[in-house]
Amino acid sequence: MDLSDLNIFRAVVNAGGVTRAAEKLNRVQSNVTTRVRQLEADLAVNLFIREGKKLRLSPAGALLLGYADQLLDLAQEAREAMHDARPRGVLRLGTMESTASVRLPGPMSDYLARYPEVSLELRTGNILTLGPAVRDGDLDAALVSEPIADTPFDKTPIYDEELVIIAAAGHPPIKSPRDARNGTVLAFEVGCSNRQRLEDWLARHGEMPDRVIVMSSYHAMLGCAVAGMGISLMPRMVLKTFPDVKLLSIHPLPPGLNRAMTVLIRRKGTVSPKISALIDVLTEHSDLKDRPARRRKNGG
Repeated sequence: MDLSDLNIFRAVVNAGGVTRAAEKLNRVQSNVTTRVRQLEADLAVNLFIREGKKLRLSPAGALLLGYADQLLDLAQEAREAMHDARPRGVLRLGTMESTASVRLPGPMSDYLARYPEVSLELRTGNILTLGPAVRDGDLDAALVSEPIADTPFDKTPIYDEELVIIAAAGHPPIKSPRDARNGTVLAFEVGCSNRQRLEDWLARHGEMPDRVIVMSSYHAMLGCAVAGMGISLMPRMVLKTFPDVKLLSIHPLPPGLNRAMTVLIRRKGTVSPKISALIDVLTEHSDLKDRPARRRKNGG
């Protein structure tokens, strides 16, 4: 069964017979009859009740007609979309938890207001889950933190985040890995880029935390840090959403560790109106918008 078979079947139903359907399809009657019988053989059902030269839709034919309408209409929509510059359809966007909670509400509200024919599916995760999902086509795009491999993706820088270490108020200054040794780190699961940065920084100086407590959200980390349970590395902008920030101490990081670029990744060579529009909106809301264009190479 293919779309051309369904199109002939629907034409016969709508025209009320083979003769008129053949005229509308610009085919010979015998070809239309053969294609209908081949479709019946393929499905192992009678689609029409034949009464002499008259055809009447059978119950199985009525059921198939509903599916044929849906499939043919969807196929036509797909053809039109290929030549339509308007963003439409489902946008499957992946993002880090911090970006979803702090950065995205404004731009995505703007995006959906501009393009009401787009519906949003948002998935949070880290690069270990979001990268493969984009590569395999399960997500259209994702906002992740550098570094990430160039080969499978096109990338557009969107946010340049400042990273800080947070701890309970009154914690001694953390100026080097030695100041953070023999403590507890509050972090996301393995795959979180900020956890990796903190662990790498400690390891380069021969230091390791006593333990790592895996948490599911930045607000949980912040609450535990206030309680003195450990330290954490996170984007400074996350602190804007935390009402008890005065109960924390905030420790700057040395150059080279204190910045993280958030990029929008999509499969290399893929172009669609909804992704192009997303890049435009995110760039408008980005803190990079006034920087030189060379910072956004690879963008599309």
